[in-house]
Amino acid sequence: MLESLAGTNAIRIAILVVLFAAVCAVTFAIVTLTLGRRAVRERLETGVDAPPIEGLIPAGSLRSNANESAWARLVERIEQSGLSLADTKDQSLRQKLAAAGFTSPYAPRVYTLVRLALVIALPAIWLTLRWLSPERPGLMGLYIQCMIAALAGLYLPSLFVTAKADRRQEAIINGFPDALDLMLVCVEAGLGLEAAFARVGQEMSSTHPLIAQQLGNVVLELRAGRSREDALRRMADRAQADEIRAFATLLIQSTKLGSSVAQTLRIYAAEMREKRRMRAEEKAHRLPVLLSIPLVACMLPVMIGVLMLPAAIRVMRTLLPALGGH
Repeated sequence: MLESLAGTNAIRIAILVVLFAAVCAVTFAIVTLTLGRRAVRERLETGVDAPPIEGLIPAGSLRSNANESAWARLVERIEQSGLSLADTKDQSLRQKLAAAGFTSPYAPRVYTLVRLALVIALPAIWLTLRWLSPERPGLMGLYIQCMIAALAGLYLPSLFVTAKADRRQEAIINGFPDALDLMLVCVEAGLGLEAAFARVGQEMSSTHPLIAQQLGNVVLELRAGRSREDALRRMADRAQADEIRAFATLLIQSTKLGSSVAQTLRIYAAEMREKRRMRAEEKAHRLPVLLSIPLVACMLPVMIGVLMLPAAIRVMRTLLPALGGH
């Protein structure tokens, strides 16, 4: 079946389009990384400060305002036509999307729309490909394939959001000790907690943009009149990381008890660095176990064949004449 599908022109064109898109994505990523490093290098050489935090860290999601307005208009038009995109578990879905970085008010409805579109689009695409192929599948086989495509469209967005949330949490946790060190320097230099958050967010906007976004949201909420305790708890809820939640709890307790914020930051920064070192050591200790799988599966049979082949040839040369003589 795969050979017949690969022989059609539509499949060839689709494969070429996918390869072209992959090459463009890799090229764009390399160019973006190179330009980002060049900007950081120029900033370090010239010593120019970063722009204000309001211009760098949006209070909403990671999407641009144009994309947000386009998604909002699309969702509103669909709901005005009579199709409700509201989810029954809206609060849990909103927390899940916030952990992945999608904090817009209409993010759950966009998520539902994407799942609905994929459930319809993937079976339609598969039916089109099967119709263009020279072979005609059976009705039951086609039904099972379309059901698999529909299930893939239903669960792929959830897997994407989960993977994005895991990567986002890992990036926040790995970069948070550096933010704590900078925050400790700012507090010991005489800055208040709000000013320290703003300064650290400006300094980390290029190296750790997710942490800069979290700190920037806290600063904007404090300037809007929200209490420090509420702003810190909202930051912990948005990050969905145990380390950030513990940090928010420590700052709230330090403020209530009147203890030194600098001492709290120093102790927690050392603890976070120790945890990061332990995670790196854990990954390093896992490498031999992970490398043993390809070694045993790929190299060991080849080594056995290379070592046993001369002995097998010698045995055959000795036994075959003897068997032929009898």
